[in-house]
Amino acid sequence: MAYRPTARTEATRLAHRERLLDAARQLLAEGGYPAASISALARRAGVATGSVYNHFTSKQELLAAVFRHVAGHELDAVREAVRARSGAAEQLRALVEVFSYRALRSPRTAWALLAEPVDPLVDQERLVYRRGYHELAGTIIAAGVRTGELPPQNVELSAAAVIGAVGEALLGPLSPVGGHAGTEAEAVVESITALCLRAVGTQSA
Repeated sequence: MAYRPTARTEATRLAHRERLLDAARQLLAEGGYPAASISALARRAGVATGSVYNHFTSKQELLAAVFRHVAGHELDAVREAVRARSGAAEQLRALVEVFSYRALRSPRTAWALLAEPVDPLVDQERLVYRRGYHELAGTIIAAGVRTGELPPQNVELSAAAVIGAVGEALLGPLSPVGGHAGTEAEAVVESITALCLRAVGTQSA
């Protein structure tokens, strides 16, 4: 007879997986992907190394799951901030500010999400992550064009340009080897926000 997991065993399995993902998130924040080895993850989660493979078939699959877990959390936080505002200018401001401040508060994690060299499996998740921000920015800009708050424009191109500008502008301050550790976060975020608002044609800066 084939084994069928009970509700209790499935809940235990999911809780164990979440524990591993949380441990991996901590390691990512401390040292990026190199720090998130299978052995280090097992030690941090307090489990046997072999048990990690009950949830992830390889380190690549583990890192992809960690990326998806952390990036999804960040995107949800930005979406929530956008929903709390009204009007294209204020919503775009929320997107840029919340994304940027959260990145600057956790620079090692943000660097891993945005720019650290990764396995192709993780890079696929990175593309999904970026697409989520492009879609969010596009929704804001399209609504602004419809209401007349923003001038007519290629919404898809503008959204990609805004998200690209935010990511590129943050690379210097986030880089673990870039020598920008003393950069004032508020000044950086204000500059990026003003640039993005001007780029889509809003009068608010």
